[in-house]
Amino acid sequence: MTKGAKIASSVARVRSDLTLGMIDLILTAGSYLVVLLLRFDGFVPPMQWQRFESFLPVALIVHIFANLAWGVYGQMWRHASMEEARKVLFAGASTMGVLEVMKVLELVTVPQSVVVFGALMTTCLTGVIRFQSRLFALHRSSRGREGLRVIVLGAGDAGASIVREMQRRTQSGFVPLGFLDDDPRKQGRLLAGLPVLGRLDSLTRISPQLGLHQAVLAIPSATPDVVRQAARDAEEAGVGLKVLPPVTEMLSGHPSVRDVRDLQIEDLLGRNQVSTDLDAVRRLLAGRRVLITGAGGSIGSEIARQVADCAPGTLVLVDHDETHLHDAIALLDAPAVEILADVRDAERIDEIFRRHQPEVVFHAAAHKHVPILERHPSEAVRTNVVGTANVVAAAAKHDVKHLVFISTDKAVRPRSVMGATKWLGEQLILRNTPPDRAWCAVRFGNVVGSRGSVIPTFTRQILAGGPVTVTDQNMTRFFMSVQESVQLVLQSAVFSRGGEVFMLDMGEPVNIYELAKRMIRLSGRGQPDDVAIEIVGPRPGEKLEEELRTAAEHPQATPHPAIVCLYPIRVPEDRLDPTLPLLCELSTLGRDEDVAELLFDLSASISSSPATTSEVVVDLVGGGTEGPGTRRLDGIAAPPPHEQAPAGGYRP
Repeated sequence: MTKGAKIASSVARVRSDLTLGMIDLILTAGSYLVVLLLRFDGFVPPMQWQRFESFLPVALIVHIFANLAWGVYGQMWRHASMEEARKVLFAGASTMGVLEVMKVLELVTVPQSVVVFGALMTTCLTGVIRFQSRLFALHRSSRGREGLRVIVLGAGDAGASIVREMQRRTQSGFVPLGFLDDDPRKQGRLLAGLPVLGRLDSLTRISPQLGLHQAVLAIPSATPDVVRQAARDAEEAGVGLKVLPPVTEMLSGHPSVRDVRDLQIEDLLGRNQVSTDLDAVRRLLAGRRVLITGAGGSIGSEIARQVADCAPGTLVLVDHDETHLHDAIALLDAPAVEILADVRDAERIDEIFRRHQPEVVFHAAAHKHVPILERHPSEAVRTNVVGTANVVAAAAKHDVKHLVFISTDKAVRPRSVMGATKWLGEQLILRNTPPDRAWCAVRFGNVVGSRGSVIPTFTRQILAGGPVTVTDQNMTRFFMSVQESVQLVLQSAVFSRGGEVFMLDMGEPVNIYELAKRMIRLSGRGQPDDVAIEIVGPRPGEKLEEELRTAAEHPQATPHPAIVCLYPIRVPEDRLDPTLPLLCELSTLGRDEDVAELLFDLSASISSSPATTSEVVVDLVGGGTEGPGTRRLDGIAAPPPHEQAPAGGYRP
């Protein structure tokens, strides 16, 4: 803003405040005069007039200074809230208090009733003048207005807030007609001048009576069951449904019409909000040097965001994709060190660990797309296995206290290359956790909305007019929001004492065919008339149902109800140690078929005899025990931790 513009703005503000101040002086003088006349029934004795004449200038000065002290001037009263109302009340109370003290000290001699009721009347009129635009707006009838006829689901603070804004901002296009709420104490009452017409499940009944166009779910804390029921009722009533997101996602932190958005599939897939011991997470991360690999991915970037909120001493973000790394940095409100590097490069990873000496590491870097990795198993091994081995080796060498490996439900009895590589990543963590280090893996399912996941894919197909391709009508998957999954990952890091696999409670599995139909309905299209669903059959490596643990992985409870501790069966050292260098060798040579065969043989070998894997290794390298199959990766020879769950289950 230029100097001239600043001067003009200041002059305009002063002029506005001077006008308001003059109005306050007139109202104050009038209030005390009216009270004085009422006190003496309209016939004021001459002595009281003289006392009033000496009192009035004092009262005017005290009122003006109280208003200035409490910030009653300089406000935009058209958008005033309870905070501004408090200022008016506090200014009036302060004025009355000062005048009462002066009355006790006999500095003013007007009757007590003039002091008290005059101050009260002045405060009321001051508030009326300032809130008059809102008072008239709130009582303006909705009848005759043009726009979408709206019913608000939820007669709480959020519902009242957005209805008042709809009433005030007629240009918003919403015409609120009433509320629905399950609280019996609110039935039949008025809120913001509108009636509470019934329970939430009354939508289908009242919609034809009111000619509704839109329903707004204004319950930021609504459970997914409530959201799903509201969506079904709105669909049956033939009205659109918009939702108010959780308070943490609102632009201003307070409910507003601009926060109201279309219902998203994530709202229907969501689960009840989990609680996290944020204090314990902050104690783990605050002031620490934290490093995140794969920091540009869906999980990695959310880990970075939540870790940044815990005030780490240093936050180091590592990713091999410059665009994703740039985007992750842009989401942070705290400083971070960005490093463009690939976890496949052992020397580079070791140099990064040596320079930054991380105390806490989250290893999220991985290839994750099942069909692509089925065609490129060597690439999957080089990132998901060799890359993990490099991180593990650097962490062991540089004394990393906490290491969290991000795993997947596809690692349970893997049938895909991706699942087998993540299973082997878990084994690397279990095999190499030093006795006094808190290293663990965290296993969970699909992240809602992550790049390449089923929901963005379906959205793209629907926008293109279909068909939406589904593997099988019986296929199910576990889903979890990225925010919730990362909260539980951080909580798992707090629980780790070394050598565990933590499994997150993923809720009930979601049928993918039903998910596709639901997304088509949400888009406003019909199925199969507008968008068809095509059953394409399982792709290589796909399961119809995912698992979170095997029968042999006995769960142990943790202090958090959504986190379970597992102690998986470990691959014996005489099988794991020679196989890792061999996998590295084969993947470098691009021998995809051999890589896939060795991966699956190794994952199946935990229930076979010791000779099985050794024979596979010898056969693939074409020789005896000497050669590539006997080499060890640097840093992979750390002493193994305990081989089974400790006595008494999960260790506190």
